[in-house]
Amino acid sequence: MENNQFYKVLSIAGFDGSGGAGIQADLKTFSALGCYGATALTSLPVQNTVGVRSIFDISTLCVEEQIKAILDDIQMNAVKIGMLHRQDIIESVAHILGQYTVPNIVLDPVMVAKSGDKLLLPNAIATMKERLFRITTVLTPNLLEASELLGREIQTKAQMEKAALDLIEMGPQAVVVKGGHLKGNCDDCLCLKNPNIEIHWLPGPRIQTKNTHGTGCTYSAAIASFLARGFNIFDSVKQAKQYLTKSIEAGAKLNIGRGNGPVHHFHHLWGKVNE
Repeated sequence: MENNQFYKVLSIAGFDGSGGAGIQADLKTFSALGCYGATALTSLPVQNTVGVRSIFDISTLCVEEQIKAILDDIQMNAVKIGMLHRQDIIESVAHILGQYTVPNIVLDPVMVAKSGDKLLLPNAIATMKERLFRITTVLTPNLLEASELLGREIQTKAQMEKAALDLIEMGPQAVVVKGGHLKGNCDDCLCLKNPNIEIHWLPGPRIQTKNTHGTGCTYSAAIASFLARGFNIFDSVKQAKQYLTKSIEAGAKLNIGRGNGPVHHFHHLWGKVNE
């Protein structure tokens, strides 16, 4: 860290009182990877490891004021965007971020919780593509989200590669189509504008565990953290995947909740503390 300054990352995302996903997972990830985290809350899902019980809306004005309060005061090195839920919130977030000089925007197009509960209203998908993709540095859909965004089924590695190519044409500088729902290994397809289009495959093992709550939030927050620290896009995604894989491995040994438990965000730190 240079000049005694924090690497600063803002999470614009939803809430998870159980601590495994949303802004809670983002803050844990930022901290674990040496960044200072700030937040702007977009929605208040009442959830635990079993599922989402209800979603309480937050007014657009409240979301706007939260983001402005942070960006008026703190110069961010990166922004991670997660659950936005409604069309008007997406429009507001895009408008505000366009008013500030914000580098390194990572967009996780959160649509469905691990439990299967819907987290993005159907009429908001088109707005997300139109308003946010063009200011996005890295877009991180899983197979289900990529399928929704493109209106077709994405199930194979060949389809993932074509999906990444189609999505990057919509504006992002890079797209990571995540392979967590693949059969076999969890390989991710990274498509980059560098400035020509490049495709890279990032291999990952299949870890047998039910504790995968918040993996998408953690992955995107990790990418934002490495971007904030000055890594290029390829290295940020590569390092983030390695961090997530180790977090899943360590989290598989834990038992938190009756459903899909969280990953272990501080796997590389807590062992040293307890030595």
